[in-house]
Amino acid sequence: MPSLQDQLRGLVYSTEHGELCPACREPVADCRCAEEAEQSRLAELDGIVRLRRETSGRKGKGVTTVSGVPLPEAELKALAKRLKKVCGTGGAVKEGVIEIQGDHRERLKAELENLGHTVKLAGG
Repeated sequence: MPSLQDQLRGLVYSTEHGELCPACREPVADCRCAEEAEQSRLAELDGIVRLRRETSGRKGKGVTTVSGVPLPEAELKALAKRLKKVCGTGGAVKEGVIEIQGDHRERLKAELENLGHTVKLAGG
């Protein structure tokens, strides 16, 4: 890991290549940092989809989080859209975790099992 001084002194723009990625120092068009991060996220998953209900940091409003889905980001967004439609509610995809507004664990479990995923209800 480069020191803070090295990070601050790094080249951020080149007239030859244009804008550079701060992590790998490659031109933004050639940067593979996002792809490598996505591959490492998928490699860490164990194949079990976990559903949990969370209220922390949401002013008491509950959401159902779906984590551990072994899909790339684009397919994860498509799955989130399908799950939101099944539940008839809103939600989002944040850092590889699908958040569905409200407590819909049983409905989501049935839908994910129909899609062929192994599902566990996690948390309380």
